[in-house]
Amino acid sequence: MAREKQFLSGNEAIAHGVKLCCPNVIAAYPITPQTIVVERLSEMVESSELKSEYLHVESEYSALSALMGASAVGARTFTATSSQGLLYMCECLHYASGGRFPIVMMNANRSLALPWNIYGDQRDSLSLLDSGWIQAYAEDAQESLDMVIQAFKIAEDKRVSTPFMINLDGFVLTHTYECVLVPKQEDVDAFLPPFVTTNKMDLDNPVNMGFSSTPNDNLEFKFIQHKAMLDAKEVIKEVEADFKRAFKRGYGGLVDNYRTEDADRVLVTIGSITSTARVVVDELRQKGEKVGLCKIRYMRPFPSDEIGSLEAKSIGVLEKDISFGFEGTVFTNVNSALIRAGKCPKTVNFIAGLGGRSITKEDIYGMFETLKNSAPDDQRVIFVNPRVPL
Repeated sequence: MAREKQFLSGNEAIAHGVKLCCPNVIAAYPITPQTIVVERLSEMVESSELKSEYLHVESEYSALSALMGASAVGARTFTATSSQGLLYMCECLHYASGGRFPIVMMNANRSLALPWNIYGDQRDSLSLLDSGWIQAYAEDAQESLDMVIQAFKIAEDKRVSTPFMINLDGFVLTHTYECVLVPKQEDVDAFLPPFVTTNKMDLDNPVNMGFSSTPNDNLEFKFIQHKAMLDAKEVIKEVEADFKRAFKRGYGGLVDNYRTEDADRVLVTIGSITSTARVVVDELRQKGEKVGLCKIRYMRPFPSDEIGSLEAKSIGVLEKDISFGFEGTVFTNVNSALIRAGKCPKTVNFIAGLGGRSITKEDIYGMFETLKNSAPDDQRVIFVNPRVPL
């Protein structure tokens, strides 16, 4: 397999992945810590390394609005954002998914104001799980690049036709440099076909787009949209298998389980913290403790069957998110999947990393220790190392 090894940050890996997918239109508006993505893409367009229409727009709202227009005439499209910028796009997110435009967007996960904070947690994207976008979370720079290539193929599949959001942890992943295998253009061209859709403005085959509906038929449109998201599960698995055959590496599909087969304690993670948690699992295994790790790669569509198949006696969910007044959003989804599967393990929600605070190996050791011991009901949701009484 022809490929080139480069030393890239997560942001640069995304840019290289986008270049390989040859989008027709890129809409760019900079926001920390995403800016490097659109900077690198602008350099590629300027040097003619990438032949694409590059739009430097005046806001995140305009970026997504422009891409909806481009997608509506059959163009492959890309943009990137973060945090407050993602929230500014919020109205357009629903338009894009309702219009079935397979836009691919990278989001650099970053905390939300107030207090103002530019560092990484996952409250921005997790607050928009109901926007109708596929949501995937990358662990490292290699997965980030590979996920871009898969994202276009998944989103543009006629069974899906749904926009796709790739999430990278701000700074921890976006700005960290790693060795990344960059595929050759001809290999990506063989894997990812040109974008072809009937969901576009066409003078020869006119269609009604961007229309209103009445109470008599709105439910049916939403049901079709919901079914496409469910159908995306099988498409994700197919694309993952095709990618592994073509590029000789893979990521497990909707989830990536690690040493869970005989584990009596499992920690569920999303994003870059998975790498640290995997090291802790290995170290505890060396001490004879039966622990495992379940990395959720996709929050939408949610891997309910995969989560429901976990057989551990206790399951912890580590997330950089809190739904104020209740529990973490990932935790809610995991518990729902377990209940649907008829499982009732002890579950504990670990809230950590808010505002970019470090999550250490020692913290994760403590989580596994908590899962070993009975946690009182009033500690079902545990904020890790708070400096104020709770």
